[in-house]
Amino acid sequence: MKKIGLVGGISWVSTLDYYKFINEGVNARLGGLNSAECIIYSLNFGDVQSKSWEHSFGLLLNACENLKKSGADGIVLCANTAHLFADQLQETIKLPIIHIGAETAKAINKEGYKKVGLLGTKFTMEMDFYKNKLEEYNLEVLIPEKQETRDYIQYTVKEELGIGYINPETKTNYISIVNDLINQGAECIILGCTEIPMLISQDDFTIPVFDTTKIHSQAIIDYIVS
Repeated sequence: MKKIGLVGGISWVSTLDYYKFINEGVNARLGGLNSAECIIYSLNFGDVQSKSWEHSFGLLLNACENLKKSGADGIVLCANTAHLFADQLQETIKLPIIHIGAETAKAINKEGYKKVGLLGTKFTMEMDFYKNKLEEYNLEVLIPEKQETRDYIQYTVKEELGIGYINPETKTNYISIVNDLINQGAECIILGCTEIPMLISQDDFTIPVFDTTKIHSQAIIDYIVS
């Protein structure tokens, strides 16, 4: 079994899901009392927010270096937005990083969809790092058209979901945002923030929904037991 290093705390509420899904998956594969051998470096999300994601490379690098020193065979960044630095971190630390965007794109390709609606932080939706990764797998990416909508998603991810607060009104608004993407032609929806599946899920929609936390966790399980 490979030892995995998790960069968590971004946020801690979604890191709980990673820990649960990974250990459940490893046990389902190996049975008995087997669980994942893993190391978690949980960042203070307040530090990330005070620096802003664009300037958080040093925080993430320090976490990855500590995980490498602790014996991790591979690294997981437990947030979609953290993959802003995935390629740079992998090149620096010389350990494989299991990329959430690549794994999500592979899952969508298996189902044959081409036009995807993406929800995530402002950085994930507006910057190129995530969309480019999806486009490498021949996917066309749609995001909410209005700046105010993207700002609203950013605010609610940070101020509500990031602290584990589930607001029914926010859920209603997210469903409306997704329906707008469907009207734009989205064949499926990517929940491209590890907190968003706390709020909405496949049960809320008739078109396929891809939960990046679960997809990423499955890829991590495959890596651990390979």
